[in-house]
Amino acid sequence: MIFYIHGFNSSAKSSKAQQLLRWMGTQGLEDQIIIPSLSSVPAVAIAELERLVALQTDHQLAFIGSSLGGYYATWLAQRYQSPAVLINPAVKPYQLLVDYLGPNVNYYSGEEYQLNAEHIEQLKALEVGTLDHPEQFLVLLQTADEVLDYTQASEKYAASQLIIETGGDHSFSGFERHFDRILHFCGIKPAPKF
Repeated sequence: MIFYIHGFNSSAKSSKAQQLLRWMGTQGLEDQIIIPSLSSVPAVAIAELERLVALQTDHQLAFIGSSLGGYYATWLAQRYQSPAVLINPAVKPYQLLVDYLGPNVNYYSGEEYQLNAEHIEQLKALEVGTLDHPEQFLVLLQTADEVLDYTQASEKYAASQLIIETGGDHSFSGFERHFDRILHFCGIKPAPKF
C-alpha cells in the first residue's frame, strides 16, 4: 500500500497526487494508494498518518512524499522500515517555515489557520538524523526548485538512490516520467491484464 503525502499548504487534491492516482487507476491499482488530506498541525498530521498505517495490517507499506511530505515520509520510512520515494523533499522545514509564522491559508481547501512556534517544535521532533537504511529511499530532485535548495537533500540522501535533473521546479516537472520506476521501487506490481 502506497501512502502519498502532500506538502505544506497542499492537499490530496494536489496535481501530483491526482496525476499519480489517475495513472494507478489505468494500471488497475487504484486500491493500492491512499492520499489523505493532512492537518496543517505537524503532530496531528503524523498521528493521522500513523492511524492510517495501523489499519494496513495485510499490506506492505511504501511512502511517497513531496516537499514537507518528503520530510514526513522520511520519518515514517525510518519508523516502519519501509521504502519511500521523496520528491523535492524538505530537509529542514522547521527553518524554512519560520518565515510563514502567523496566519496562513491552505491553497486547496481555503482553510485559514495560524502557524506558530509550537508547530515548528513539532517539526523539529520529527527530524531523522542518520538514516538507518539509506537504500530504502529513492529521491527525485530538480536543480531549479524555487522553494528548496536541492543540495540539502542531495547531501542528506547521498547514500540513497538519487535522480537529479537539471532545471525543473518545486512541483517537479515531468513527474509522470517516473511512475513505473516509483511503483517498482515501492514494491507494487502492476495488476494482471486479462
